[in-house]
Amino acid sequence: MEQIDMIDIFDLNLPERTASYYLPGEAPTLIETSAAPSIPFLLQGLDRRNIDRASIKYVIVTHIHLDHAGGVGLLIESLPNATVIVHPRGLRHLIDPTRLTESAKTVYGEQFDALFDPIKPVPEDRIRSVEDGETLSIGKNRTLTFYDTPGHSNHHLAIHDALTNSIFTGDTLGTLYPTRFTGGSELVLPSTSPTQFDPNQMMTSMKRMRKLAPDRIYFGHYGYSDEPDHVYQSLSEWLNRFIRISERIYDKHKAEPNDVLVERIAEALFNKVETESYILDPGLFDYLTHDLDVSSQGLVNYYRKSGR
Repeated sequence: MEQIDMIDIFDLNLPERTASYYLPGEAPTLIETSAAPSIPFLLQGLDRRNIDRASIKYVIVTHIHLDHAGGVGLLIESLPNATVIVHPRGLRHLIDPTRLTESAKTVYGEQFDALFDPIKPVPEDRIRSVEDGETLSIGKNRTLTFYDTPGHSNHHLAIHDALTNSIFTGDTLGTLYPTRFTGGSELVLPSTSPTQFDPNQMMTSMKRMRKLAPDRIYFGHYGYSDEPDHVYQSLSEWLNRFIRISERIYDKHKAEPNDVLVERIAEALFNKVETESYILDPGLFDYLTHDLDVSSQGLVNYYRKSGR
C-alpha cells in the first residue's frame, strides 16, 4: 500500500474536489473528512482498500470549516476506535457544532442542507486538540508534526509527515484544481473564504511551511503537488491579484449591499482567472464559480471588518 493513499470523497458531488488521506502504520490515520454527504464515499474508499474501519486510530481535520470537518461526527460512528484531532480553537465547535452550523448558514443560505446536513457532535471523550509544534507518532519512523497556520482561518493546522517529507496544508496554501482541465499544468488559487481570512497571516504561514522544505504538498482541494516552489509562487501572485482587484471594486462600490459587492468581485476574479490561466475544459468553471463566490464573500468580510 502507498505511504499516503488519497480517497476522492466527492464534495459538492464533484470528482477531484476534496480528498481524504489515509496514512497506514501502527496507528492508521485519516486526514480530512469533508461534510456529511461525503462520508459514504470515504467509507466505501476504506472498504474497497480492505481497510478495517476499527483499525483507524486518528482522524485529523486541518480546520473546522464544514467542507473539511463537517462530517467528522458522523464518520466516527463508523470508526469505533478513532480519536479526532483538531486545532485548539476548533475543539469546542466540534463538540457542540451549533455556532459552526449557524455561521455556515449565513454563507451558504438555502444550499446548506444539501451541502452539509447532518452535522453531528463529536463526543468529548473522542476528541483532543494539539498545540503548535506538537508531535504524534503513528508508526515506526513516522511522526506527524502539527503547525498553527492561520490566514485562511484562525483554527487551522498544517501537518508534516516525517516519513515522506510531505505536508498537508488544508486551505492555507489555496486550492489545486484538477489538472485534467488544464492540460496538466497546476492551477493554484488562494482560498479567501469568510470569516477569518487574513492575507498577511496567509503569507506568514506560507513562509513558515516553505522553511520546512517539504518534497510534496497535499491540498484539501485536491490532491498534491511535487513542485512546492510553483505552489508558493502561484499563491503569492494570485493572492496579490485577488487583493488588488477586490480592493479596487470595494473602494468604488462599498456603499452597496454585501451581496452586490460579492457578485461584482466574483465576476472580476473569474474573468481574471479565465484570461490568465491555461484552462482547456469549461468543466473547471463549476469548481471556479463556487470557489470564487465564497472567496469574494471572505474578501468583502475582511474589508468590512477592517473599516476600510
